[in-house]
Amino acid sequence: MREAEILMANPNSVQILVTGGTFDKEYDELTGRLFFRNTHVHEMLRLGRSKVSVDIRSLMMIDSLDMTAQDRNLILTSCKDATADRILITHGTDTMAETARLLGEAHSAELRNKTIVLTGAMIPYAFGSSDGLFNLGAALAFAQALSPGIYVAMNGKVFGWDNVRKNKATGEFETVR
Repeated sequence: MREAEILMANPNSVQILVTGGTFDKEYDELTGRLFFRNTHVHEMLRLGRSKVSVDIRSLMMIDSLDMTAQDRNLILTSCKDATADRILITHGTDTMAETARLLGEAHSAELRNKTIVLTGAMIPYAFGSSDGLFNLGAALAFAQALSPGIYVAMNGKVFGWDNVRKNKATGEFETVR
């Protein structure tokens, strides 16, 4: 019962699950390669002056193109095990819709009352001109405001898990139908 007391004391708490993706990529000036070190989410929330109570947990630091079924199952299990009813997942954009679909199709008792929002960035935060800060802020707001379900939030828009895809020609997310 202790966990329920904590959530009741702070009903707006959001669990943030970090998986890497473009959000957290760094640039090596010597080799010209992108790599992962640590998440930028803490700094992004500070710069955005967020006052939302969050619990940040890094699950992995990988490109979503390298994400395996085992990685996606870890995300699913982490969502099921989360004590918070509001969850934000930072994720690479290339396979974000695939992970959202897995979560949506796994509509189980453990997820039924949870609001889960996936977001990412097209440009790494470390580049300074990233869309990541805006996407993180919007996703954090959506996670608090939307009814329970699985969503993708990108560029100020929100999509249901079963009605979204990344248009690789335009670099934007869009509805499927």
